[in-house]
Amino acid sequence: MEYIIKFNKPYNFEGKEYTEIDMSDIESLTTQDLASIDKKYASSGQVDALKEMTVSYACILAAQATSKPIEFFNYLPAKEGVKLKTMVTAFLYV
Repeated sequence: MEYIIKFNKPYNFEGKEYTEIDMSDIESLTTQDLASIDKKYASSGQVDALKEMTVSYACILAAQATSKPIEFFNYLPAKEGVKLKTMVTAFLYV
């Protein structure tokens, strides 16, 4: 599986333009990382039986995998956020 998300339009974040995001390091996540991501999700006040299927969870996981700040993912255009959620869900469940 390719872990590159290509953006429909350039995305500007903190003065830098991005046309894609490389999520390849998602393969390096450990169970301990997932536990940390779960804690961050819970501490944000969100509750969901299938948290791994939410955009919020995908953003936290992506931040962990890429070492980019969570804000990078939180402010993606909606369409790109859905691509991110789809990739994270596929990674976890396929």
